Amino acid sequence: MLRPERMSKVSVTGSKGVMPTVIETVHELNLLHLSDYDGSWQGFDNGDPIEGAEDASGELVTVRALESTLNLDADEADSVPDSSAIESDWRERLERVRTRINELDDQRGEVREELRQVEERIDRIEPFAELGIDLDLLTGYDSVDVLVGEGSVADVEAALAAADEVRAYETFTGGDVVAIVAAPADGVDDEGLIDDALVGQEFTRHALPDTDQSPTAYVDELTRRKHELESDIEEIDTELEEIKREEGSFLLALEEKLTIEVQRAEAPLQFATTERAFVAEGWIPSEYYDEFVTALSDAVGDSVEIEEIERAEYDRHGAPTHAAPVPDEGGPAVDTETDEDAESESESEPQKAATDGGQKQGQSHAQAGAAGGSGAVTMDDEPPVVLDNLRPARPFEMMVKMVSQPKYSELDPTLLIFLTYPFAFGFMIGDIGYGILYMAMGYVAYQFDSDAMKAIGTIGLWAGAFTTVFGYLYDDIFGVHMADLGLEWLPLAGSLTKGLQATEWAMLWIVLSLVFGLIHLNLGLIVGFVNELSHGLKAAMYEKGSWILTMNGLFIWIFSLHLVDEKPGFIVGEESMFAEFLGFTGLPEVVGIVGLVALVVGFVMVGIGEGIAGLFEWPAWAFGHVLSYLRMVAVLLAKGGMAFAVNLLVFGGYSDETGYTAFNLPTYDVAGYEQDFVGLVHMDPVWIGIPLAIVVFVLGHILVLLLGITAAGIQMLRLEYVEFFQKFYEGGGEEYEPFGHDSAGTQTRSQTAD
Repeated sequence: MLRPERMSKVSVTGSKGVMPTVIETVHELNLLHLSDYDGSWQGFDNGDPIEGAEDASGELVTVRALESTLNLDADEADSVPDSSAIESDWRERLERVRTRINELDDQRGEVREELRQVEERIDRIEPFAELGIDLDLLTGYDSVDVLVGEGSVADVEAALAAADEVRAYETFTGGDVVAIVAAPADGVDDEGLIDDALVGQEFTRHALPDTDQSPTAYVDELTRRKHELESDIEEIDTELEEIKREEGSFLLALEEKLTIEVQRAEAPLQFATTERAFVAEGWIPSEYYDEFVTALSDAVGDSVEIEEIERAEYDRHGAPTHAAPVPDEGGPAVDTETDEDAESESESEPQKAATDGGQKQGQSHAQAGAAGGSGAVTMDDEPPVVLDNLRPARPFEMMVKMVSQPKYSELDPTLLIFLTYPFAFGFMIGDIGYGILYMAMGYVAYQFDSDAMKAIGTIGLWAGAFTTVFGYLYDDIFGVHMADLGLEWLPLAGSLTKGLQATEWAMLWIVLSLVFGLIHLNLGLIVGFVNELSHGLKAAMYEKGSWILTMNGLFIWIFSLHLVDEKPGFIVGEESMFAEFLGFTGLPEVVGIVGLVALVVGFVMVGIGEGIAGLFEWPAWAFGHVLSYLRMVAVLLAKGGMAFAVNLLVFGGYSDETGYTAFNLPTYDVAGYEQDFVGLVHMDPVWIGIPLAIVVFVLGHILVLLLGITAAGIQMLRLEYVEFFQKFYEGGGEEYEPFGHDSAGTQTRSQTAD
C-alpha cells in the first residue's frame, strides 16, 4: 500500500520480420510502458515508422478536425461502434463527410464575416439615427466645422466657449449623441476646429457613414439583413447537427481505429534497430510478466527473445542499478555486479552492442547485446509508478498527484492522507446537518462521468461522514444541540461540546490539536526516515532521526511534570485539560528529563547533519510546525460561532445566571432564563417574522456550509502539503502509461492495476 506496484524491466529482441506482429500484440496487451532509445548503443539507431504511418497520421488529423468543427464529444454520440467494425470503404465515406462538413463550415464562415460587417455598420449608424438629423445636413459646409459624437454636453459647451478660435457654436442632442456645429474666428481655419477645442475632454467621435439613405431607414435595412444572416447560420448549424447525429459514431470509431494505427506505426521510433533486428524495452507490473511472455509467445513463437532484465528495487534514487537476480520463473537472471565492478571491467573490455540481427535462435538479449559477458545492455531510465492502494483510499491519490507523482523509490502517502484528511475535516466542522449535506454534495459530484469529479465526490463522502460522526459527539445539528431538540436520550448524545460557552472544552481541543499535530508530523518524519534508509542508516539518522528526537524530546518535556510550575496550567498539572477529562496530570519528571536529553542530542545531530542552516530552521521544525495545527481549533470555534450566530438571529436566546445561552426553541424549556434576543421566528407580525427567519436560517447555514469547505478543506490541505509533506516527500515520479489504446467505455490495464 505504501509502495507502488513492483515493476519489471522487460526486453524484447527479434528480427524485423516479426516486428509488426510484436507491436500489434504488445499494443493489444496494453501493459508495456515503452522506454525511449536514446541512440547510445554502438551500431543501433532509432527505428523508422512502419509504412503508412504518415497517411494514417494525416487521416487522423482530418478526423479530429471534423470532430472539432462538429463539437463532437464521445459522450454525445448515441453509440460508438468498435473500431474493428469500420467498413472497408471508410475512406470514401470519410471524404464525403469531409467535403460536406467543410463546405458548410466555409459557408458559415462567410456568413459570419458578413454578419460581423453588418453589425459594425449598425454600430456606426445607430448614433446618427438616435440624433435624428439627415446625414446630408452634416456635410458639405465650407465655413463651419461639424462633428458628431458622445460626451457630456455641458463639458463640450464649456470647452467650446473657452476656445478663442471658436467664434460661435451650436449643439444638437439626441439621447447620448451630440452634434456640434462651430464657426471659426476671423483668420482661423475651420478644419479640425472642434477637435482642437475639445482636447482633454472625454468625447467619443463618430465617423460619418457612407450612405444616401436616412440613418433610420439605413438602420432598418441593416437590421433586416442581420436577421437574414442569423437565420442562415441557424440553418447551417441545423444541418451540421444532422451530420453530427448521422456520422458522429462513425467519426469517433474511425478516430479510435486511426489512433491505434498511428500508435503502432510510430512505435519503432522508440526501438533500437539495426538493418535486420530490433530491441524494444519497457516496464510492466511484475505480476503481469508471465501473461506478457505467454501472449508474445503465442503470437510469434520462438521468433523473439523475451527477457526480464530487472525487477526494480525501491532504492533506486535516480541512479540506474541492477536489481537482485530475477527469480528463475520468467527469464534468465541479470548480472548483479556492482556499478564499480562494471565500470572497471568496461575500461578493460568495452561493451559493443551486436549489430547482426541474425544471431543464433534462442540467444538472449544480454548475450547478444554485450561483449565479454559484462552484463545486459539496457536503456537507462527509471521505472514508472503505478500506485497500489486500498480501494477506499484510491480517490485520495488525486491529492497526492496535485503536488507530483511519487517517485518509485519513495513511500506513497496516499493511505496516510486517507486516514488523516477526512478525520481532521470532520473534527473542524463537526455537525450532523452539515455532514449530511457534505455527503449529499459528494454523492452528486460522484455521478459525473469524470475521474476527477468521482475522486472529489468520494473525498466529500468521507469528509461528510466524519463531520456527521463528530457532529453527533459534539451534540450539533446545524448548530443546535440535540438536547434542545428533545433528543438527549440518544446514546452518547451531548458527550462532547465545541466549547463555545464552556471554555474548558475549547482548551481541551487546543491540547488535542497539538497532539494530533505531533502524531501527524511524526508519521511524516518516520516515512522520511524509511525513504532515507536507502542512503544508509547514518544518513537517515542525521536527515530525519535528528528531527524526530528534537521535536518529540521538546514536547515530551512540555507534557511532563519537570518544572511544572513554569508551564501553562491547561497543558500539564492538576488543572490541565488531561487531568480534568482523563485524570492525567502529566508525564513523570524523569521522563521529561529524558525528553530534554533527546532534545539536546537531536539538536546536535541537526547541527552535524545540516549545519548552520539546520540550526536556524530548528525553531520551526521542532516547535512552529506543531503550533500550525492550532488552526484546526480556530476553524472549529469559528464555524461553530457562525452557526450559533445564525441560530441566535432566527430563534432568539435566553441566558441563565452562569451566562449560558439557550435558543428559544419550542422543544426547550426556557423557564428561569432571562431573554436576551427575541429572534426573527418570534417577531411580530408573524407573517413577516417567520418568512424572514426561514430566509436567514437557510442562507446563513449555506454560507457556513460553503465557508466550511474553504476553511476546513483548505487549512487541512495546507497542513498536509506544507507541514506533513515537507518532512519526507519529493515527488517527480513518472506516470505509468502503457503502450496501447482503450476502446470506448473500456478500462485500461493500468487503471485495473491501480
